[in-house]
Amino acid sequence: MSETAPAADPGPAAATSKEFRERGFGALVRWDSVVAVVLVLVLLYSFGSVKNFGNSLNLSFLIGNTLPIAIIALPMCMLVASGQIDLSVGSMAGLSGAIMGALWNNGWPIQQIIPICLAVGLLGGLLNGLLVTRLGLPSLAVTIGTLALFRGLAQIILGANAVTDFPEQYLTFGSGRIGSSFVPTAAIPYLVLVVLAVVLLHVSRFGRAVFAIGANEQAAYFAGLRVRRTRLILFALTGLLASATGVFWVLHYASARYDNATGLELSVVAAVLLGGIDFDGGKGTILGAIAGVFLLGTLQNVMSLQDVSAQTQIIVTGVLLVVSVLAPRTARQVRQYAARRRVVSAVKRAASASA
Repeated sequence: MSETAPAADPGPAAATSKEFRERGFGALVRWDSVVAVVLVLVLLYSFGSVKNFGNSLNLSFLIGNTLPIAIIALPMCMLVASGQIDLSVGSMAGLSGAIMGALWNNGWPIQQIIPICLAVGLLGGLLNGLLVTRLGLPSLAVTIGTLALFRGLAQIILGANAVTDFPEQYLTFGSGRIGSSFVPTAAIPYLVLVVLAVVLLHVSRFGRAVFAIGANEQAAYFAGLRVRRTRLILFALTGLLASATGVFWVLHYASARYDNATGLELSVVAAVLLGGIDFDGGKGTILGAIAGVFLLGTLQNVMSLQDVSAQTQIIVTGVLLVVSVLAPRTARQVRQYAARRRVVSAVKRAASASA
């Protein structure tokens, strides 16, 4: 089957996109509002009841530790909205960090290392995208495989070594703060990425195509949308920002190891789904995903301050992931059941009136 179908009436995809805007957007706003309200309540509780939560050092620590999840959540939001997923992002971040450490140990200037790491991430994303879009393989299976592949390559490249002696100005960018505030320096470029992501997904034609593809792939295809190319771009973008996250991870924690960002993909997916992104595709907002990211980050920070074990934190993340997938499906089934009941009642009333 060719990449684009012959010229056809754009009605199905246009209708899908219009349906999303007119019917789904209000519900998503309500869901985003719920997540935002819960985030505010958790913050109010934490400021009032959790010792040391409100000091500048902890707030900076909270935001800095959440930024790796928040960066990858931007392209992951778009990818899930298109009906796909990438579970290799944590391993790609680890591979990027391992390459960064190995090249630095071999005397390469960091100005050359960072573009190389980003290029590797782009190629890794393209690999995932080509396997999914050209060979028709399921993204879940493909990215579980590349998760192991990228982590194995990271271990081969760097071994058990830890590289820590990176240039001071770069480490300051990764872990420093703006003046005497609690806002990390890295928050500035992140805000730029957020603006670009909002424009791309919610304003541009590309974003409308993403939602149309996720809502109904066949309708989008017959409407002339480039389904495979759109998803390939999203996989490439996800790999690129995953590698950028790996670079930031090294600079933030001042350490390049092959096991950097292990398990990060679980937190990213949980935060994105918690923020209202539909796992089946076709629905979601960037701001909702960001709210989910910082809600999850705040909960993890509060649990750490209260000496909750790392294993328990993983359990909480897993439970939130299950709830985030299960709740929208359950709500959708309840709405469908209620709609069927209304139709049956209307038919019975009409039959009674006729009799």
